[in-house]
Amino acid sequence: MKIAVVKESAPGEKRVAATPETVKKFSALGAEIAVERGAGTASSVADGDYEAAGATVADRAGILKDADIILAAQGPDPASLAGAKQGAWLVAILNPFGERARIDAYAAAGIEALAMDFMPRITRAQSMDVLSSQSNLAGYKAVLDAAAEYGRAFPMMMTAAGTVSAARVFVMGVGVAGLQAIATARRLGAQVSATDVRSATREQIQSLGAKPVFVEAVAGIEGEGSGGYAGEMSDEYRKAQAELVSSHIAKQDVVITTALIPGKPAPRLIADAQIATMRPGSVIVDLAVEQGGNVEGAVAGEVIEKHGVKIVGHRNVPSRLAADASALYARNLFNFLSAFWDKEQGKPVLDEEIGDAVRLTQGGKVVNARLNG
Repeated sequence: MKIAVVKESAPGEKRVAATPETVKKFSALGAEIAVERGAGTASSVADGDYEAAGATVADRAGILKDADIILAAQGPDPASLAGAKQGAWLVAILNPFGERARIDAYAAAGIEALAMDFMPRITRAQSMDVLSSQSNLAGYKAVLDAAAEYGRAFPMMMTAAGTVSAARVFVMGVGVAGLQAIATARRLGAQVSATDVRSATREQIQSLGAKPVFVEAVAGIEGEGSGGYAGEMSDEYRKAQAELVSSHIAKQDVVITTALIPGKPAPRLIADAQIATMRPGSVIVDLAVEQGGNVEGAVAGEVIEKHGVKIVGHRNVPSRLAADASALYARNLFNFLSAFWDKEQGKPVLDEEIGDAVRLTQGGKVVNARLNG
């Protein structure tokens, strides 16, 4: 069983799909690990570190030759996998809804693509959940990015020259990223409030010492989605929430938006008119900018200014913490493959529940029900 780890080629992608730690663990299972030269450089992992852990380091053609499993952070260009054998597994974050043409190309090339971002959110798959591990870091980094752009201090400071008021931070969307954003902003001394369409998050917000901001007594809420994600809101709820948020957002110094709905554009949470009510120098960080954005006017990959408010739209935020993001992601991949490792066959053998959820292509066809539905 040969496992190949490719060097990322997507612009701005600094993560790597294996670390010396996971190389050792795969080797202990009996696998041969081949790492593309320079794959870990952007994550502060030298080629020599991989070799010391037991991996071989070679060029792309060398690592792909006879590889049974190919590991990557983002789905590589199908053309760059030329030379991979038929039926080889590609295990990566593949963005199946946004990159359907690429998925079709994997099928045509005979690659069996396994999307880590389709991992079901069930108890036994928690250690394999790449979206959670990466979102956790994104929520943390969003607060640091906001603090870097904000021209004032976050905590209240009592000085001989007077008092500096604490920054007011509002987190919209209380999933993994949102919860980490709340915790991080609190650690920096900000006054934090948060909202979500899922009423179950109220206690989570309060447990972190933040103020919950929720619409009350409105029928037709459909915010409780499946798999831990938010679902669609009723029109009545959407209107009530917009009114509540508008009055609250005008008083905030920093707003961080994190709302995503799988397979659909990110919901619009902040309109241009609401941005205009914020005081000059305020900051908005849109973590959903690559899926269309929660904030009107946000631009992926840029920090722009509207009405005196900075709108931060960094791409691939976990990659901005490449070393830690890679360490967590690599463990997710190992946890996934090792959980299904068959000692007699010397390879992983997937079950139906998780295998059918993550498998996109097989036998030259796209086989995932979510893509064919």
